[in-house]
Parts: sequence; C-alpha cells; structure tokens
Amino acid sequence: MARQELARFLRERRTGLRPQTVGLPPGTDRRTPGLRREEVAELAHMSVDYYVRLEQARGPRPSPRVLDALAQALRLAPAERSHLFRLAGSAAPPPGTTAVRRVRPHVTGLLERLPGTAAIVTDAAYGLVAWNPLAQLLFGGDLGQDTTNLARRRFLGQGRMYRTSGAEESGHIVVARLRRAAERYPHDPELARLLGELREGSEEFRRIWAAHPVHAPGHRGKVLDHPELGRLRLNCDVLLVPEDDQEVVLVTADPGSVSARRIAELAARA
Repeated sequence: MARQELARFLRERRTGLRPQTVGLPPGTDRRTPGLRREEVAELAHMSVDYYVRLEQARGPRPSPRVLDALAQALRLAPAERSHLFRLAGSAAPPPGTTAVRRVRPHVTGLLERLPGTAAIVTDAAYGLVAWNPLAQLLFGGDLGQDTTNLARRRFLGQGRMYRTSGAEESGHIVVARLRRAAERYPHDPELARLLGELREGSEEFRRIWAAHPVHAPGHRGKVLDHPELGRLRLNCDVLLVPEDDQEVVLVTADPGSVSARRIAELAARA
C-alpha cells in the first residue's frame, strides 16, 4: 500500500471537486477550494476521523468496499478509480453488480473501421455483444443469431461452429474468464443461469472448472477449417475495454500468406 501517494491522491481529488458537482451549496465561507474532509466522509458513509487519517497517510489499508465508497464520493472516472485501488494495494473490481452487456459507440465504430479484420466483442460472461460483417462470414452465418453466448456454443454445441485447432486450450480460456466473472458479479442472475446450464450440460466444463484455470488475454494462433475457404491460419489478438470488462478480439492472417489472400476475398464480399 502506497500510503503517501494514496493520501496525496485523495487530497488532490477532494480539493479539485466543486461542491455543486455533488449537490452541495458553494457557500462563501470556504477557506480552501473543493470539498471539506467532513463532506467527503459523509458522502462516503465513513467517520471523519477515519478519512482524515487516510489523507494524513496514517490510516489502515482500506477495504474494497471503502475504496468503492470513496470513488463514488469523489466522482472518480473509471481510470481514476482503478488508480485508487492500485495505490491502496487492492485489485479493483469493475463497477456495477452485473456484467455490462451494451457496447459503447466508440467500440462499435472501431469495428466498422476494420474492414479487413474480423472482429467481435464479448462481455465478461462470453456473451457476443458486437461483431462486424467479416467476422460473420468467417465464423458462420448464424453468428449473433439464436445463441449469442460463445460459452454455450463451446460447451453445449448451441449454434454452428467451424472446427478450429486448440479446442482444449480454448475451453480453459473460456472457463478462466467465467470464473473471473463469477467472482466479480456474484449477483448477476443471467451469469448464474449460464453457469448452471454449463454445469448441468457439460462434463468437460465441470472438469475444467474444478481445475481452476488461469489465463491472461493476449495473442493466440489458431487454424480454422472454413467450409468455403479451406484451412486458414489465423492470429487472434485481444484488446481490453476495462471500464466495461469487455474484450475486442481481432482476427487476422500473416500478410502475404494464402490465408490473408483468402480473407481479403471474403472481406470484399462483406
């Protein structure tokens, strides 16, 4: 825990926050800009003494619940909230109690500006929330129809899926992400229903879940057997949308390769 840096960060955000922003009258007797310490403490539902000790770098390590209350009281942006948690030596869970299942306009705009790249966006529970036309042609015409959750496709066979390499690895990746989602969103009813279906319907899912897999998003190579284009060697790279706990998966082929030429032909149709 970086006590001095945490104390400095809290002081800077408190003095930089206008009273009107949090619904308080500006007043004429304020000797310093921003909020008073007791006002922040009241907004965060904690004692003034506890908050003062945090600002003076004398307080104990705050819990995630306290940090979340401070982030709300100080009206921190998502990046500032994550920074607050890092200074306190705590992993920042994403805001909210359920997985975000909407897509921000700038993310969908990114997909539209990548005509030569197949791209999909998945939420924390592997729900398919956005994709571009090339992805639909590459991975199957029913992408986004009926079953839009990729975990259901992977373990329950719901929806058409073309055969790819690394099926065992992909199973571990899916389960690792679902485990993280279950920890972050324990009260999400849609996620709970999904996990119940997977436990009930897939012995493979139960086996991998019991192994507690851990996986960090990154680069993967895979081979896809496409019914029209034949065997394609693909690169899958992940961009994170941390404020919504979502992943953008970009699928490409090595420049100049046979797979790249075939994908370019497909992109022309898209």
